[in-house]
Amino acid sequence: MNYELFCTFAPMSFANTLLQWFREHGRDLPWRDTSNPYAIWLSEIILQQTRIEQGLPYWERFMRRWPTVEDLAAATEDEVLKEWQGLGYYSRARNLHFAARQIVEMGGFPTTLEGIKNLKGVGDYTAAAIGSFAFGLPTAVVDGNVYRVLARHYGITTPINTTEGKKEFTALAQSLLPITSPLTPPLKREGNLELPSSMEEGQGVVGAYNQAMMDFGATQCTPTSPHCEDCPLQETCAAFREGRIDELPVKLRTLKVKERRLVYIYIRYQGQTALHRRSAGDIWQGLYEPYWIEVSGKKTEIGEVSANLSNLSPLTPTLSLLKKNVKHILTHRILYADFYLWEPTEKPSLPDGYFWISEADRDQYAVPRLVEILFNSL
Repeated sequence: MNYELFCTFAPMSFANTLLQWFREHGRDLPWRDTSNPYAIWLSEIILQQTRIEQGLPYWERFMRRWPTVEDLAAATEDEVLKEWQGLGYYSRARNLHFAARQIVEMGGFPTTLEGIKNLKGVGDYTAAAIGSFAFGLPTAVVDGNVYRVLARHYGITTPINTTEGKKEFTALAQSLLPITSPLTPPLKREGNLELPSSMEEGQGVVGAYNQAMMDFGATQCTPTSPHCEDCPLQETCAAFREGRIDELPVKLRTLKVKERRLVYIYIRYQGQTALHRRSAGDIWQGLYEPYWIEVSGKKTEIGEVSANLSNLSPLTPTLSLLKKNVKHILTHRILYADFYLWEPTEKPSLPDGYFWISEADRDQYAVPRLVEILFNSL
């Protein structure tokens, strides 16, 4: 399709429709009441791979504890990881902390798209969101919601997870921006178009339009069971007209999911337990966990686990099974874990990298969700 030709006739209608819908149905979120780039950036990092309902309390806690980027930069990585605990994808927290220190070293938050992209953990989508929301930069956001809305509305069958697809959708999204198309004059607050109040607070029409696209995909044009019956774009939607709602967007299956089996042994000795910190380049880098082993079979016998502890104690350990076959799903793998409790009568020696802590201090250490489940099983 010749999108430039199409946008000669349609971009204002598309943009106006979305902005009108956003005025009535846009989500009321605290980071939309400000043009503070720190608050906006923090929300975007937290909401990567996270639902708003889950991420909102974390954003509020981060803002209370570290109200400025300077405060966050002055924190330790352990403090940030502990505050992040439960959100998963912990590289986001490490990148957030690193980028905070980058910003402080720069003397302030970058105000250009390229400058924002140079921050650790910030890609094209996040940079466009921050740039348009905080600084009014004329850049379209392109995320899963945007792919879905555009693919359905324009009937695009190019797979969204291919280089060709990314280029095609990015170009279309950019051409539809209400103030960047050379064929389209800027939208103004006049006539029957009442723009969101956030636009009067510095975010501008581009920011409001980008938010409208994201909200529309998240709450109206949803992945399953979209609300087509009351959709304001129904008359011009190719997928609705052709009965292809469930077929779009197209995504190639390329991800191979691997399975791993872990065994965690919680060692309890006179009110102490043993932990170690995951090293760089490992899953859950920087997080803490009890003694563990990885096994290859689909079934682990307790004798096999006990034998593994022979180098820690001369006595045959007596283990109590806490939970078996606990399933934990990550992006590229599925973990299955068995949890055991070992309460030795003599203090065992620990492998390199492990150390004793008081059980009373356990909550001071950031742990992955799987370990949280173990702790809750004790």
